[in-house]
Amino acid sequence: MNMHFNDADGRALHGLLEEASGDIVVRLDGGGFVLQASPNAAELGMDLSNLLLMPHISDFAEPDHRDAIARHVASVLHANRDMPAPQGWVEFPVHVCGSDENEGGECDTPIACRQWFALNLRPIAPDDGAPQGALGLLRSVDNTREMDDGQGQRSAPDPLKGLRNRQALIANLERCLQDSTTQAVAIVAIDKMQAILLQHGQHAADEIVWGLARFLEAMTHVDHELAQIDGERFAIRLPGMSARTAKSWVGDVLQTFAEITATSSTSDPKLTASAGVAQLETSVDYTMRQAELGLVMARAGGGKQAVVARQCVPGVMSGPLPRITPLPDEPDKRDA
Repeated sequence: MNMHFNDADGRALHGLLEEASGDIVVRLDGGGFVLQASPNAAELGMDLSNLLLMPHISDFAEPDHRDAIARHVASVLHANRDMPAPQGWVEFPVHVCGSDENEGGECDTPIACRQWFALNLRPIAPDDGAPQGALGLLRSVDNTREMDDGQGQRSAPDPLKGLRNRQALIANLERCLQDSTTQAVAIVAIDKMQAILLQHGQHAADEIVWGLARFLEAMTHVDHELAQIDGERFAIRLPGMSARTAKSWVGDVLQTFAEITATSSTSDPKLTASAGVAQLETSVDYTMRQAELGLVMARAGGGKQAVVARQCVPGVMSGPLPRITPLPDEPDKRDA
């Protein structure tokens, strides 16, 4: 069923879309220039109400991405029955620092003023004619990511769906703790993920996380348990390993990952990963906190390493807590 909207209908739909999703709604002419935009377009760092001539939609993108966005918009506006309009979202970075914050109009740290948006366009055209413009949604990738992460609902790339989640891992650790079996846990994550996200966008960050998952799948043994515990971090249950043995094994895995990625990319930031390692003891919650603490210390120490955080066990020692330090690389007689 075809639904034909007049101008009043279009304005009402425009308002509904803006209120329901928080997306920036834009209407483009046949050349890709902005005809109308919702008030929240100010998030793009440009006050459209003060402009005499409206910008091309690609002008919002940073210079290195403008040509790609312009080509994408052109392909939508020149779509026909033989060449349908491309579907889906296209990501690009926007420089959002306002000139009122920087008198010279330039930012000392451009990467800090970068925000990624995703654009989805639909051509506006009669049933048998060429597009006369397009209606589009601009969505902040960063805001969407923060909201999804806060709800714990961010979807993983399809190949990751076969991995266990945090709940399944914790349930198995609880059983191992009750059986008093020797276990270690390692939490692994990509270093400098925020810098990668700002520089390359959410799609590239998702691909990197996917690549790390596939790498860890290849490196883990049959009796190991690999789980994705959130959008960026993975945990490995290592049966029969002490913390020292696990640290050595994970360190070799991280070194192999760094060597593989070093040959595939020369751009900064370098692609490396770090890990925190902990012995399963006291409680699963305590063990996971220790592993997460080790990951924080590994990243703070420059990354590309595995760290075991040594801390007193709650309830065993009294008085001030000792200083938290990485466990030294010393031979463990128990592993001999």
